[in-house]
Amino acid sequence: MLDKFVASMATLRIISGTLEIIAAILMIKLGRIDKALAVNTALAFVGPTVLIVTTSLGLMGMADKLSWGKIGWVACGVVCLLIGILKK
Repeated sequence: MLDKFVASMATLRIISGTLEIIAAILMIKLGRIDKALAVNTALAFVGPTVLIVTTSLGLMGMADKLSWGKIGWVACGVVCLLIGILKK
């Protein structure tokens, strides 16, 4: 039987991947750089959001197996990733 946290994480990633494919098709259909850039900008919000939610689900699933210190280290790693991704 599949763990509910694993199933939720996988489902979020499938949805995220589907959105990426739809966005790529939309960019091709729109055929203009300004509109494609607007679609791409919308995706910039989706990626970090999916990262945070899937990581949170994974941590919730492992909460009983991890110490607070280890959870803190994982949270620091996610913050560093977000700073690297979002910092101009």
